Amino acid sequence: MNDAEKKELIELLNKNWMTHDGMWFYHCLQEMGIEKANKLNKLAISALAPIEIKRLINFLGIETGSIKTFDSFQRFFESAKEMFIPDFMNTMMNFPEENLMRWEFKPYNCFAYKGMVAADVIEHYECGVIYRIECWINSLGIKYSVKPKISKCLMLTDGNCTGDILFDF
Repeated sequence: MNDAEKKELIELLNKNWMTHDGMWFYHCLQEMGIEKANKLNKLAISALAPIEIKRLINFLGIETGSIKTFDSFQRFFESAKEMFIPDFMNTMMNFPEENLMRWEFKPYNCFAYKGMVAADVIEHYECGVIYRIECWINSLGIKYSVKPKISKCLMLTDGNCTGDILFDF
């Protein structure tokens, strides 16, 4: 399989996974309302994150517990991003300086934002996208802070979603 085929496969698998995730959220929303759907979504994300991280670490051949520096985290995250944050998600995540990771979604183009607008619940949706990244970092046992703190969708006010994760290595 060449690199282009690998990228297409990753895109396909992630689109299917995110569609499943969206359908799961939508049916929770229909059955229980937005408050419970948000709560269950975050519970599912936080329960899945340590499993995802363990599997990814094993797949990449990284020694468990060895991600203890910013450089080792950056190398790990670049590999994770390649597999779990494909182009259709319309986000850029980079490391502009030591101990800093920045995210930025294309305006009004986050896949979760578009789904919640379509479901007509964007005003009450609690972002699960950056929360998933936070849960990955928690699973690695790394201290960090997020600016801005996120609960509701940041795109709701002006179409922009950008922020920083500051690491304390």
